[in-house]
Amino acid sequence: MTNGTSTTSKQRPAEGLPAEVTSFIGRQHEVATIKRLMGDSRMVTLMGPGGVGKTRLALRVATGLRRAFPDGVWLVELAELDNSGMIPQTMVAALKIQDHSAQAGIQVLTEYLRGRRMLVVLDNCEHLLNEAAVVAQRLLRSAPELRILATSRQPLGLASEQAFTVPTLPLPDDEVQHGGQHGASSATSDAIKLFAERAQAVVPDFTVTDDNRDVIERICRRLDGLPLAIELAAVRLRALSAEQLLDRLDDRFQLLTGGPHVTRSRHQTLRALLDWSHDLCTEQERLLWARISVFTGSLDLEAAEAVCAGDGIARDEIIDLVIGLVEKSVLIREEHPTGVRYRLLDTIRQYGRERLVASGREQEVKRWYREYYRRLSHDAMAQLFGPAQVKLLNRLRAEHPNLRTALEYCHAEHAGLCIDMASDLLYHWITSCHLGEGRDWLEQGLADTAGGSEVRARAMWACGWLAIIQGDRASATRLLEDSRMLAERYGLEPVLGYVALYSGMVAMHDGDTAKAIGCFEDAVARHRAAGDPAGEVQALTRLSLAHSFLGDHGRAVAAAEESLAVCDAHGETWHRAYTMTALGIEHWRQGDLRRATAMEQESLRVFNALDDSVGVGVSLEVLAWAAASDGQFARAAELLGVLHNVWEAIGVPLLGYGHLLRYHEECETRTRRTLGEAGFRAAVKRGTRLSRDDALAYALMEDTSSGGRSGASRRSGAADGDQTLTPREAEIARLIARGMSSREIAAVLVIAQRTAEGHTEHILRKLGFNSRAQIAAWVAEQARRSGEGPPGGE
Repeated sequence: MTNGTSTTSKQRPAEGLPAEVTSFIGRQHEVATIKRLMGDSRMVTLMGPGGVGKTRLALRVATGLRRAFPDGVWLVELAELDNSGMIPQTMVAALKIQDHSAQAGIQVLTEYLRGRRMLVVLDNCEHLLNEAAVVAQRLLRSAPELRILATSRQPLGLASEQAFTVPTLPLPDDEVQHGGQHGASSATSDAIKLFAERAQAVVPDFTVTDDNRDVIERICRRLDGLPLAIELAAVRLRALSAEQLLDRLDDRFQLLTGGPHVTRSRHQTLRALLDWSHDLCTEQERLLWARISVFTGSLDLEAAEAVCAGDGIARDEIIDLVIGLVEKSVLIREEHPTGVRYRLLDTIRQYGRERLVASGREQEVKRWYREYYRRLSHDAMAQLFGPAQVKLLNRLRAEHPNLRTALEYCHAEHAGLCIDMASDLLYHWITSCHLGEGRDWLEQGLADTAGGSEVRARAMWACGWLAIIQGDRASATRLLEDSRMLAERYGLEPVLGYVALYSGMVAMHDGDTAKAIGCFEDAVARHRAAGDPAGEVQALTRLSLAHSFLGDHGRAVAAAEESLAVCDAHGETWHRAYTMTALGIEHWRQGDLRRATAMEQESLRVFNALDDSVGVGVSLEVLAWAAASDGQFARAAELLGVLHNVWEAIGVPLLGYGHLLRYHEECETRTRRTLGEAGFRAAVKRGTRLSRDDALAYALMEDTSSGGRSGASRRSGAADGDQTLTPREAEIARLIARGMSSREIAAVLVIAQRTAEGHTEHILRKLGFNSRAQIAAWVAEQARRSGEGPPGGE
């Protein structure tokens, strides 16, 4: 909720934190105290009742500490999580760890966090208290530079934990109020400020005056300074005066407690406000509030219409009802890359769920919810091979918390429903941070079902593919064999096509390329017969890679071009990018470096748009190989540095493409030999230091925010090298050639020495050099070619 100094929040997110969307009122003392506690303890828990502002305060503290944590500050939201076993996977996703290994989520976390200086905000731990404590304890033990800031209605119980009780917003001093004087205490009360700002959002000309100040103070006092209660009450000024609002609050609390104000708890205060908000809604708005409470995280209008319409609410009435709930501050409207979405604060969602349970309709609405997300998953899979691909995958990412809950409902109903939906989400698992979770759902569902069916056979090959990506060859082989046996027993041709495809991938990993080609050719034929273009292009792409590996240029190009034709006919981009990658590898092997580079850069753009880290890694590999083949060894080494970060984040290098490892090793060996050990390490280090955005710009040879062309590494003596330098860099290069140090250059040009050193670093990177001597030699060569005198002459 709300709290902090009155600063408007249009600031950019700090690493993994959401941007603030409303002003932050007061809390200077609390922020300072919590920062001090964070300095003394590696685990601090903010405690307090619902609506007191724990989350907002934690985010404000984390934002203020971000400079102290070079590896970022990250929010992990647990309110939407019901399954305590999913805490590690939820953290992996929130920290954007692109791990594709078969390790358990907790192991992935411990290895990733070890050695990183990072702050993690664990929000809303109270319903998963024991499990959250176990995870936090293990992470703190394994990652000495990690700090955790948790929010909960009670402490987690760790020995090293520092607990801080979040107070309500301060009210005017009692003695000042009773004395009839308002003075500075009333004017600076955080509760009054919050009420005034939220009131101005609904009544723009509202101000606190001498005439209404006493009433507003009494309102905030009735609400115990509870931020959520104040926000809910301020919305009432759209229809009521401040005096009318106060009168109705008094009536509410008398009914609630049957006695004086002093007997009322803060929980009762908030409950009374929620009851009032509920009573002010129309009957249909109350129905919608209750039904929306089944959603986890956020939802869009389409989901609200599909799940909540019917039995008292017509579909075309949903939009007006949503607008009504937004205006009453029940629903929060949020902008999202996929469009406008809505969410309930956790306290308000819990209230709605209580109302839904009391109505006796909870299981029915859960069923509507489950079936909607089953249909969404099925339709996404059916439409994924086509122009809507990126949009669909982004939509699934936004819906991930709801997809997870729907899978839980499916499994509770029947494990077969679970594996069917999990199989439909196959590409979501692969392109998101949830590969391990997808495999868990499939394995859990398969373990809880028996017998033979197409759904079970499909789940087996889907799980087998995920196992291949994770490098778990033994499990993949077993799953594919089980899938094949079921498919042959029941004549499931589409299943046999995928079994052949992924069996070929296993054979390639084992070094049996001839067997792999046979499998891929079988897969192509089966997918064509079944009319499955997605399976066909995957098989053709792998067939192209296999022929290329054996040196059969003609067949490699032919298979890739067949795949591209199918993709283009359907407007497909993701599989097309993998085909372009395969074709780029073959052109690189044939020595057509320009064409290979162009293809890999085109693929890289697609993979980046889809956040497909494996695809990004493979494209970067080929770009590094091409750079080395072109003699651009500094660029090749820097790209190897970028790749180090990519594969480290994923967990396993060249996942699913193990046969390409020899090209990586050959590139590294040749580059190291040419640059020398020191030069090679320096160039790799430069690559590892690039941010993700700068690394992609460098690989794509695009301009970066720091100026200069990141991709402009050139071979020593490149004729066009001078055009890659800015006028200032060219001037500094000539001064370096005259033997000047950075300090001397700074004095001549009247710039800071650090600035001169920065320009020198840019020059080294752009020209692909490792020493100032190479710059001097390059300047002399440029002068010779242009007919100018030596750089040292006057």
